[in-house]
Amino acid sequence: MARLGTACPALALALALVAVALAGVRAQGAAFEEPDYYSQELWRRGRYYGHPEPEPEPELFSPSMHEDLRVEEQEQQEPHQQGHRTPKKAIKPKKAPKREKLVAETPPPGKNSNRKGRRSKNLEKAASDDHGVPVAHEDVRESCPPLGLETLKITDFQLHASTSKRYGLGAHRGRLNIQAGINENDFYDGAWCAGRNDLHQWIEVDARRLTKFTGVITQGRNSLWLSDWVTSYKVMVSNDSHTWVTVKNGSGDMIFEGNSEKEIPVLNELPVPMVARYIRINPQSWFDNGSICMRMEILGCPLPDPNNYYHRRNEMTTTDDLDFKHHNYKEMRQLMKVVNEMCPNITRIYNIGKSHQGLKLYAVEISDHPGEHEVGEPEFHYIAGAHGNEVLGRELLLLLLHFLCQEYSAQNARIVRLVEETRIHILPSLNPDGYEKAYEGVATETRAVIAWMEKIPFVLGGNLQGGELVVAYPYDMVRSLWKTQEHTPTPDDHVFRWLAYSYASTHRLMTDARRRVCHTEDFQKEEGTVNGASWHTVAGSLNDFSYLHTNCFELSIYVGCDKYPHESELPEEWENNRESLIVFMEQVHRGIKGIVRDLQGKGISNAVISVEGVNHDIRTASDGDYWRLLNPGEYVVTAKAEGFITSTKNCMVGYDMGATRCDFTLTKTNLARIREIMETFGKQPVSLPSRRLKLRGRKRRQRG
Repeated sequence: MARLGTACPALALALALVAVALAGVRAQGAAFEEPDYYSQELWRRGRYYGHPEPEPEPELFSPSMHEDLRVEEQEQQEPHQQGHRTPKKAIKPKKAPKREKLVAETPPPGKNSNRKGRRSKNLEKAASDDHGVPVAHEDVRESCPPLGLETLKITDFQLHASTSKRYGLGAHRGRLNIQAGINENDFYDGAWCAGRNDLHQWIEVDARRLTKFTGVITQGRNSLWLSDWVTSYKVMVSNDSHTWVTVKNGSGDMIFEGNSEKEIPVLNELPVPMVARYIRINPQSWFDNGSICMRMEILGCPLPDPNNYYHRRNEMTTTDDLDFKHHNYKEMRQLMKVVNEMCPNITRIYNIGKSHQGLKLYAVEISDHPGEHEVGEPEFHYIAGAHGNEVLGRELLLLLLHFLCQEYSAQNARIVRLVEETRIHILPSLNPDGYEKAYEGVATETRAVIAWMEKIPFVLGGNLQGGELVVAYPYDMVRSLWKTQEHTPTPDDHVFRWLAYSYASTHRLMTDARRRVCHTEDFQKEEGTVNGASWHTVAGSLNDFSYLHTNCFELSIYVGCDKYPHESELPEEWENNRESLIVFMEQVHRGIKGIVRDLQGKGISNAVISVEGVNHDIRTASDGDYWRLLNPGEYVVTAKAEGFITSTKNCMVGYDMGATRCDFTLTKTNLARIREIMETFGKQPVSLPSRRLKLRGRKRRQRG
């Protein structure tokens, strides 16, 4: 099977540079977003889900430990990390804001924009009603997490609307950040859109239990062609879906300011939390040249109800005692140091280079002999955080790092075996600057990753991303230049399919046929996996670079629909991905492995390992050891190196975990042996013509 091509190192670098710069284009078919969209989203979400700055904590380390990390903290004064919340496990309730005077509020310009709302001096009294909908009086400004429209915890059956233009614009598409299909067809459009443009339209959420609602986040319609968004709306709540109470502002209905464009979400907090089962959004004005269309998320705290079936079904707990919170750059480094303190015998912190802003790109090595490559032991890596807005992968890797340390210390046999037989590298944040900064200087991080992958003989790797639930395998770039989607397999397609399936099949949701798709793509036909090029072409991706220019088999793992889940969602996301993260690492021990030596037993570096029928070779590491990922079967394997006679043998790969040992001993060719002898004695071979000329000269002198 033909390869995409064998590019020179310069081309490889160029391809990889293009990869990160264009990686955002993939974005689940929504491609063509403006480059500053993600930086805006980071800032927004920091406001939505943020917490007060934590109080200073006592120093956990003695001055002599991790000095390089400390010096850097003092020197850099840490650039502001946009989009990374500074959380705290125990958050004190905020004080209620001062009461405001009566102020008339006018919605933004748009259709029917002449309606006004009023904010009352006595918000609690104004919000009370005679219809059985209680108001939470304690902690007026308490912040609640999202109910889960974006993460799909809220099902399609819990979303209802007055009317819709068509099925693809129904209430089930009114989820925050949902993306339209490229064709914006009847099934996968980018918002809920009302069937008529009047003041009687609404979209509602059934929380299926009493919930303390605290806020609403709205967006316009995701569309390449149309401009539709709601500029103002009312909020109503109900306990029975028949009798509705409108959130008040003084004596009148409160009008909330909506969106001024279609992509930037806008948060509106309720003046007082409202306790009810249902919440309804009633548009009051919309963009002049558009229609009533919106995407949304509801902030609310479900009240305890152990007898509620839906509550029990959706609730997720974990028994792992881990640090379930979002970590900014400083906190990430602190967690690395904590883990290193806990498990100094199996961990090592190092950096692979610096970001565009000069922040070190820290990685953690986990091995029974950290700091050295052990002959015969494969190397594995996880990477996350290539995009500043995709923080779920970053947090999962920090949780994995903590988990491996804890389980190794507890002598979990599975984890002990994995650590002792594998050299694991975890790089949680490839782009600590955030997308909005690295967009301009992405080459710095890319060069660091290339140098890292060329230095270490990685066998298998996964780069964690967000916004979807699927595992993508190479090739990521189509062969046909005029196509954006085309199935483009590698010569190792069957191996990549297995590797992808090993992650997807052990994930709690990826292969669940009942699961609702994140945006527009249904990956169930390939059981939660997809060939990257058949999904959306990407030029010079990390996956393609790794396969074409290193020994590493690299896959892109999309770990969740929500790129930036609320902190409260992290335990569930960890449970969704924990087993998959471990199983995928274990796949590095499939196929064949061995050492290529000469007759003196010395390892031969850079020897070529070929498998008959598979047009993809790998090379031995500096000590002569190699690893070749293969599915079960019998293979004809050849080892060859410059100056040595080629050797071929049959190697059998079984179904049990563990690579088959397949060593080679190569004999030097006659020419190589002659050269070696001549170099040893400091002599050079004499060419025959020059020797004849010297002999003739001697004879002439003798005659004379």
